[in-house]
Amino acid sequence: MKRKTTTIAALALTTSVLVAGCGNGEKASTTKKESNKGMADKQVLNLLETAEIPSMDTSKSTDSVSFRVFVNAMEGLYRLDKDNKPTPGMAKDVKISEDKKTYTFELRDAKWSNGDPVRAQDFVYAWQRTLDKAIAAEYAFILFDVKNAQKVNKGELPSDQLGVKAKDDKTLVVELEQPAPYFLELTSFPTFFPLNEKYVKGQGDKYGLEADKLVYNGPFTMSQWKHEQNYQLKKNPNYWDKDTVKLDEINVSIVKETSTGVNLYDSDQADRVILTSEFVDKYKKNKPDEFKTKLDPRMYFLRFNQKNATFKNQKVREAIDLAYDKKGIADVILNDGSLPAYFLVPEKFTTGPDGKDFRSVNKNFRDSKDNAEKAKKLWEEAKKELGQDTITVELLNDDNGSRKKVGDFIKEELEKNLPGIKVNLKQQPYKQKLDLEKKFQYEFSLSAWSPDYPDPMTYIDMFVTGSSFNEMDYSNPKYDDLVAKSKGELLKDDKARWNALAEAEKILIGQDAAISPTYQQSTAYLEKPFVKGIANHTFGGDFSYKWAYITKK
Repeated sequence: MKRKTTTIAALALTTSVLVAGCGNGEKASTTKKESNKGMADKQVLNLLETAEIPSMDTSKSTDSVSFRVFVNAMEGLYRLDKDNKPTPGMAKDVKISEDKKTYTFELRDAKWSNGDPVRAQDFVYAWQRTLDKAIAAEYAFILFDVKNAQKVNKGELPSDQLGVKAKDDKTLVVELEQPAPYFLELTSFPTFFPLNEKYVKGQGDKYGLEADKLVYNGPFTMSQWKHEQNYQLKKNPNYWDKDTVKLDEINVSIVKETSTGVNLYDSDQADRVILTSEFVDKYKKNKPDEFKTKLDPRMYFLRFNQKNATFKNQKVREAIDLAYDKKGIADVILNDGSLPAYFLVPEKFTTGPDGKDFRSVNKNFRDSKDNAEKAKKLWEEAKKELGQDTITVELLNDDNGSRKKVGDFIKEELEKNLPGIKVNLKQQPYKQKLDLEKKFQYEFSLSAWSPDYPDPMTYIDMFVTGSSFNEMDYSNPKYDDLVAKSKGELLKDDKARWNALAEAEKILIGQDAAISPTYQQSTAYLEKPFVKGIANHTFGGDFSYKWAYITKK
C-alpha cells in the first residue's frame, strides 16, 4: 500500500484552523454543550474479562488480556483510530526518508500520569530494554525491523547501536534494516510504547505488578487492580487529548463462567458480555437489538510439542488434525459465527497486491469428506512406527468456558476416531497455561494467535526456527528461507512476497502438519444500547475506549 506524503503537521494545521473558527469562549462553550447533548451524566462503563492480567510490563507482556489494558492506559507514537488506521499518538508529525528506511518523529507536548514529560528518550529506553537479553522478552522479535535490533538482542552489539536515537526531547529518529510497509502500524503495538526510565528503575522488580507501580501516558490510568477479581480504569487528566475522552471510569470484573456474566448483564451490572453457544439462540431471539457478532482475525490451533517423541511423529500430527470435526466445533460447540479453520492466516484479514484476500491464494488444507478414514489409516501407521498399540497424550488448555468445551469435544472426537488413544485434559488458568507453553512443559495444547500488524507475516514468522513464539521445536529450513526472503529482498516485489508467504503456510500445515488449525474466532456478544463509540481493532489490542461514551438510558 502506498502512503500519502501529506505530513501530519499539515493535517493538524488544517484542524487548528477549523477549531479557531469557533471564535470566542461563549461559542466554544455552546458547542461543547451541544456535543454532550444526549450523554448520560454518569460516564461509567462496566465490562467483564475472563482472565487475570498476566503482566502490565510492556516489555514482557505477550497476551491479548494485557494488551486490552495497554492500548487504553498507554500510547505509542501512533494509535489505531476507529477505522483501524494509524493515527498520531505521542507523535504529532513524521518525516519518512526517500528510501523509507529512516523515520523522524516529532513528539507532541505530553505528560506521564505522574506529571513527567514524555520524551524521545522514553522510547529509546523502552526499545533497548525489550531487546536486553536479561529481560528475555518473547516479543523482542517484533522490533527486529529496527536497525541492529536482532544483533543487540543476541548480545552481539551494545544497546547504543540500536537504530533509535533521541535527537532531543521532542525528536526521535528510527532507522530500519529495510523498508517495512507496516511500520507505522507497528508503533501502535504495546511493545513499541514508551517507558519512563526513572520511574521503571525506581520501582525495580516491583514495576508493573500493581496499579500503583505503573505510570501511564494514555487516555486512562489503572486506579485499582485486585488480582483475579477486578480492575478499574479512570480518565487520565494528564492525557494530551483528554477532551476527546468522555468516559470517567471503566470497571472490569474477572468472570470466567459465561452464565455468571450473563446474569450480571441481565441485572444491569455489566454493559457487555460475550456469549457462549448455549446462550446465542436465546438472546439472538429475545434481544435482537443488543445481540451482535463480529468475525475476528484470532486463530485457534493445536500446537504440537515436537520435543515429545509422540508428536515428533508427523503421522501422529496428521492423524489428529484429520480426526476431529472442525465444522462441528464452529457450528455447534461455539455457535457464534466462528469459522472452521483449515488454514493459519484468517479470512477477511488482509489483501494482496491483486486486491484479493490471502485465502484466495491458498485453499483449505486437509478439508475433505473422508478425513476420518484418512485419520484412522495414518494413526495405525503411526502406532506401528512408534511400536505402541495404545498411546496416552495430554491436551493443555485454559479454564475459560468456551475453550473448555472445545477441549472436551476434541478429546471426545480423538478417542472416538483414533483407536487406542487416550486423551487426558490439563486445564490451567490462562497465565499458567502460557507459562507452561513457554517452558515446553506440555504435549499438545489448544493455542491462539491474534495479529500484531496487518500482514500475513504476523502469523507466519512465529514458527521460524528459534522464534520465541515457536514453542514447539518446529524447524524447516525452506520455511525459514521463505520468511527471511519475505522480510528482505522480496519487499521490492509485492506479488513474489505474497506467493512466498502462501508457500510458507503450505509447508507449515499442508506439508509438515506442524500445527492443526481449529477455528477462526467470531465473537457473539450482548451490548447495552446506551454504550456507544467502542472501537474494535483487528490487530494489537482488541478495543479502544478513547471514543466511547454512555448515552442517557
